[in-house]
Amino acid sequence: MNPNELMTAKGVKPSALRLQIYHYLDMHRTHPTVDEIYSDLAESYPTLSKTTVYNTVKLLAETDIIKAIAIEGFRTRYDENTAFHAHFLCRKCGMVYDIFDVKEPDFPENGFVAETTDVYYSGSCKNCQNKIKN
Repeated sequence: MNPNELMTAKGVKPSALRLQIYHYLDMHRTHPTVDEIYSDLAESYPTLSKTTVYNTVKLLAETDIIKAIAIEGFRTRYDENTAFHAHFLCRKCGMVYDIFDVKEPDFPENGFVAETTDVYYSGSCKNCQNKIKN
């Protein structure tokens, strides 16, 4: 399903700016913050404000079009990939990585209905570990 169809199916009007923010998240798999999205798009959209970016990602996250990630506790990042996966935060460089080799629990079998699932790990990434060794 393309972004236009996805937003329409979720009851969100696919405005040019909403599509641009979604496209930005799709192209930048770094799990950016509102500030990062705003900084990168502001030059192309001179009337863009941080409030508009915040309201857009909030709407897209509330409608499960994107995923809000609160891995750091004080700062929310955004992910275009809403499929089940975990995230790894490197506490040294601040990068957030997708971890797909995670088994999703069988909640219905245990009598649970999960509405959200957030699996986070933190530590140091391979790049930062290599810097320490060298």
